[in-house]
Amino acid sequence: MSISKMTISDRYFSNSNMTRLRKVMSAISIVLFMSSVMLVAVKGFNWGLDFTGGVVAEVQLSEQVTKNALKTKLDTAFQQDVQVVGMAEQDRWTIRYSQLTDTPQPNLVDALTTVSDQVKVLNSSVVGPQVGQDMVDQGGLAVLVCFLMIMLYLSVRFEWRLALGALAAIIYDVTLILGLFAFTQFEFNLTVLAAVLAILGYSLNDSIIIADRVREMLRGNPNGDTDNLLNESVKATFSRTMVTSGTTLITVSALWLLGGSALQGFAIALVVGIVSGTWSSVSVGITLPKLLGLQPCHYQVKAPVEVEGEYP
Repeated sequence: MSISKMTISDRYFSNSNMTRLRKVMSAISIVLFMSSVMLVAVKGFNWGLDFTGGVVAEVQLSEQVTKNALKTKLDTAFQQDVQVVGMAEQDRWTIRYSQLTDTPQPNLVDALTTVSDQVKVLNSSVVGPQVGQDMVDQGGLAVLVCFLMIMLYLSVRFEWRLALGALAAIIYDVTLILGLFAFTQFEFNLTVLAAVLAILGYSLNDSIIIADRVREMLRGNPNGDTDNLLNESVKATFSRTMVTSGTTLITVSALWLLGGSALQGFAIALVVGIVSGTWSSVSVGITLPKLLGLQPCHYQVKAPVEVEGEYP
């Protein structure tokens, strides 16, 4: 292969280097996965009002006030971390807070009169604890159904070793996101759950692209070395994966930076999931099948056996 025709992955990653790199990535992935599991088990999540229940109110103030000043007053009045989100109109705000049962809470209008002379509550709704628990159950059911559909698809599409590698990569990505939210204690709400479901599909897409190429390489090289074939599959899809993930990250990063606090958790989960999905498709998606004994013979079409005998 001439230098001019070599791809970026061919120039910088030889088969020996790629094999070592995959092993290092796999070791790092194991550490991150175990750490995430421990964080979720020990620290748990900072559940949002969608799951715990609370009050959501839209108010209009007669005076201009900054978000920080308004939040400081409400945090002190309600003795908790009150969510304050500015709306399109400068004098309108969305306020979310939990209903504490162990301490008395002031009336929202009374709390707001400390920063504005006139306060108008445009609408207010209460999410009860039972509704919040129902959302937890429904969210968990949605993730479970998604996993079952993915397992069904993979079992039909690939040989079981590659299918198990793709499924393990998806589980790794979701666990990493959950571990991040447990570690940072960012609010886990319905928008974050939506991001987790989106990452399930994105991670599956990354894993399938590489798995498809692995399958082609194994079929076309019945006597080839499995490690070399896996490395060639990664290098063949490297440019496409980086371009796709890079352009998606640019869009999601803009959503993170410009979307405001309401979309922060959603954007963070997507950013981490996209990076993790690209990483795990190599460190988990094709490394696990190799450990399970994946060989080119598993994708060779067996010739029909002819039975000797008399035919009419």
